[in-house]
Amino acid sequence: MTGENAVRLRPPAHTLNERAIGWWRAQLLLLTAVPVAVLVLLGGFIGPARPWLLAGAAAGAVLGLVCTAFLPRWWFTVHRWEVTDDAVYVRTGSFWQEWRIAPMSRIQTVDTVRGPLEQVFRLATVTVTTASAKGALRIEGLDHEVAAALAERLTRITRATPGDAT
Repeated sequence: MTGENAVRLRPPAHTLNERAIGWWRAQLLLLTAVPVAVLVLLGGFIGPARPWLLAGAAAGAVLGLVCTAFLPRWWFTVHRWEVTDDAVYVRTGSFWQEWRIAPMSRIQTVDTVRGPLEQVFRLATVTVTTASAKGALRIEGLDHEVAAALAERLTRITRATPGDAT
């Protein structure tokens, strides 16, 4: 591979589906609501610890709401993906951003997953398993139809790509 088609680290071209922001917000709200509810319930039953438990619940609720308000939009600006005939490019993260490239010759399996919450938001996750010790690449927050077409395209490309001799 030389010239324009060389596999190199570069910003992937595609953003996720905007519904991913709502999906992430729903996940964060659930992750916030469960411990806050437990602390409130315990505060209702344990009188001597009530002030501390309710203070913890309030702090957890405030922190969870702040994270829910700001993090998903930030994640949306960072997360990118792209598939070429040569490789899959993925950029993820927040504070620590990770850029990964999987050459087509290294791809072993392609999976599409739609969890219950993803189904509500009509989203899906494509997982590309490679021969890398780093593990699979995950492209989360894709429209479920885009994810299905992507999985089909990756399967077609990898089937036509000769294996890596290295």
